[in-house]
Amino acid sequence: MSDLPMIISVDDHIVEPPHLWQEWLPRKFRERGPRVERRGVGAMRHVGGGRYEHTWDPSGPQADVWVFEDLVYVHKRHVAAAGYSRDEMTMTPMTYDEMRPGCYDPKARVKDMLDNHVDGSLCFPTFPRFCGQTFTENGDRELGLACIEAYNNYMVDEWCGDSNGVLIPLIIVPLWDAELAAAEVRRNAARGVHAVTFSEIPPHLGLPSIHSGEWDPFFRACEETATTINMHIGSSSRMPATSSDAPDGVAATLSFNNAMASLADWLFSGKLVEFPELKLAYSEGQIGWLPYVLERADAVWEDHRAWIGTKGLTPEPPSYYYRRNVFGCFFKDYHGVESRDKIGIDTITFETDYPHTDSTWPHTKKVAEEHLQGLTDEEKYKILRGNAIRMLSLDRV
Repeated sequence: MSDLPMIISVDDHIVEPPHLWQEWLPRKFRERGPRVERRGVGAMRHVGGGRYEHTWDPSGPQADVWVFEDLVYVHKRHVAAAGYSRDEMTMTPMTYDEMRPGCYDPKARVKDMLDNHVDGSLCFPTFPRFCGQTFTENGDRELGLACIEAYNNYMVDEWCGDSNGVLIPLIIVPLWDAELAAAEVRRNAARGVHAVTFSEIPPHLGLPSIHSGEWDPFFRACEETATTINMHIGSSSRMPATSSDAPDGVAATLSFNNAMASLADWLFSGKLVEFPELKLAYSEGQIGWLPYVLERADAVWEDHRAWIGTKGLTPEPPSYYYRRNVFGCFFKDYHGVESRDKIGIDTITFETDYPHTDSTWPHTKKVAEEHLQGLTDEEKYKILRGNAIRMLSLDRV
């Protein structure tokens, strides 16, 4: 292989354009649907879990904000960071005029991806949050479902519609009702969608655990439609930290902890026995922690089997289910790549995280080359492309 294969990124982000819900919602919901306003921001503070406190000042920095019922979400530069230097990727309020068009415009995004040696990009939501929590937390279920369906219709028909496959659809579902979630998975699978977002730890959102059986209709629909369940760090609206006054760098360093906890949940749940074809993906979780977690899970399964209640529930060691059903994802993780044989080369995928502060854009090819030095052509292909094709059921080579 004379060059790296084109990359399929399994974790990027869309900054939803201002017209999304005002054009894609049924007319009767538009007045109450999400809309964009320009406001002056006084002070803003991150309080954790993707939540912020704001004050308003007409003479302050101007920002475009999403307004939906009692919720106001301010666009910030560290979220739409593409094109800014590292020192400029601050929590500064911003307008769409200050964003790189690739954040919200699909044609510009395709160009940014192709220029970055990427020809496949799976994008998580921003305003709905990583698994659609925004609409689950809204009390009006009819309006919430309409907003979810509108987002998914936009995602499939406009965001991905004429991208020639560069933009890969990722849907959200109504998390308050597993049957409704299953129906939305099936509706979109019928038009070629094979990826859905879900919470890494649903109880953190006040929802049933994966052990409860409540989610089984959703899991069954995903299995039967080859729809991968994608769990992004932060999709439980809670980031791990040591204390309320710890610097944000603590939570950012520990961000993989939720993915680690979630994986343990799944490996001991029996759900990957009940749904053997189900595919799970941990987005932006990195992979360097996986060898020890799998080693520890197997040891617990073997040594503590008399009391942990998994006899008959998980007849194989937990690592077996990981390597059969689960995909990890990284963008900067040299240790993880060095540990690829212990993780399982067929489970590793790559991302660019465009347009967030962690993004490797516009130097993704260089980052990939540095990480994959010394790997065989087959290993490079699997990590950068082949595993993502299997994970997302793509019609690619």
